[in-house]
Amino acid sequence: MTSATQAYTYAAPSSLVDGRLGLATSGGRALSGPAVAPRFFSGVVTQAAPAAAGLLSVADVALARYHQPQARPGWVRDPVVTCNGDRLRFESFSACGGVYARLDLLNGALDGEVFDRGTTNVDVNAPLREALARIGARDPLHLGVGLDELVVTTMDGAVVEKKVPLPERWLRGFAEVQVIASGMDQRGELTGMAAVRFLRGLPKKGTVWVAQAGRELKLSDRQVPGSVQLAGPNRLGTLLPLLRFAKSLRVYGPADAASSAWELELPGMRYTLTLSPERWRGFSGEGAVLDDLATDEAENDADVVGMLLNFEPEIEIGLLADRAGIPADRVRTALTQLGVAGRVGYDLSEAAHFHRELPYDKDNVLLLNPRLAKARKLVDAGAVHLEGESATVRTSGGARRVLLADGSCTCEWWWDHRGSRGPCKHVLAARIVARAAVEVSR
Repeated sequence: MTSATQAYTYAAPSSLVDGRLGLATSGGRALSGPAVAPRFFSGVVTQAAPAAAGLLSVADVALARYHQPQARPGWVRDPVVTCNGDRLRFESFSACGGVYARLDLLNGALDGEVFDRGTTNVDVNAPLREALARIGARDPLHLGVGLDELVVTTMDGAVVEKKVPLPERWLRGFAEVQVIASGMDQRGELTGMAAVRFLRGLPKKGTVWVAQAGRELKLSDRQVPGSVQLAGPNRLGTLLPLLRFAKSLRVYGPADAASSAWELELPGMRYTLTLSPERWRGFSGEGAVLDDLATDEAENDADVVGMLLNFEPEIEIGLLADRAGIPADRVRTALTQLGVAGRVGYDLSEAAHFHRELPYDKDNVLLLNPRLAKARKLVDAGAVHLEGESATVRTSGGARRVLLADGSCTCEWWWDHRGSRGPCKHVLAARIVARAAVEVSR
């Protein structure tokens, strides 16, 4: 597994003093352009206690390894925040690559001034975590995302720099989880104390399936119609500190009942956890969409659509299609391409994409689609030879036989996964060449 290094540089540490929470920002992107320390919001959080607990939960996921937990010096990643104008979205991804968390502070929870829209990292340090844990229901909370000049100038020499490894798997998973979420539907809901009882009664280990039964959610040891899979129930642990504020719990899943998403509705905000299909397995959603991404049309459409995004809280596909001058189905494919590049997220509650830019170096983002990059190298090297409905792909490890119709291959990777994680690089390369041959013949 390859790793890049990401440096977070803050003008001062984040702090909570006398009810004023100042979140220091690192380099990011805003409507006004790239920024070293962008300032997005200043105002009152009307629901202080759930907001503080939710931010702590997002930070906890960023520090966690749910599979093979162990101390990893330097694995301290800071959450990502996006200001979409009428809301703030805090995101994180677990070090093991299997859990994604997001806290949405909606318009009803915020009362203040928006200075800019965009995405950045925020410093969540140990003293800040301790202070957030002490916030009570009646405590006032003023939030500043981005420190004003007065705060910075009174903290001479307080520059904070953190350097952390960003494994390819982790980086790719963060970008791809919204592609997986966009294929989910709501499968169940509990309100009030029923949600509390259900979450507290879950087993700690193993795999169970969850399905709506009347007004309840029922557990089963096997898949049943309409159920969602829950592997490693302990991965829902960061929901538990929020239960005292919860109004409802919603469960989402795809048609194949593999990954699942769990959303707590809180006063003026939502907290969502999305879990990979297995406790030991990180997200591998890129495989399901690689065929769409492997076309020149998708790349060109993504370039056009990407230029039209303005950190909207909800991307309207019809409006975007009109502005881009391309059909709605091609806009959806372009959003998939942008999603895998980390440039859009997906809100399950609103069934809509939103614009954000992962605050990573450009070279790091190039790591997000290694399988597709390897397939294109095979194409450029002339390694693919079409033979009707099949192809031979010559590699340094020998020739691989590909059947285009079912996407099968004689490589070890395909035999290990049998298409469950999308096409291998050899199938992708063969399909790219086959598609090009059809275009030439027209």
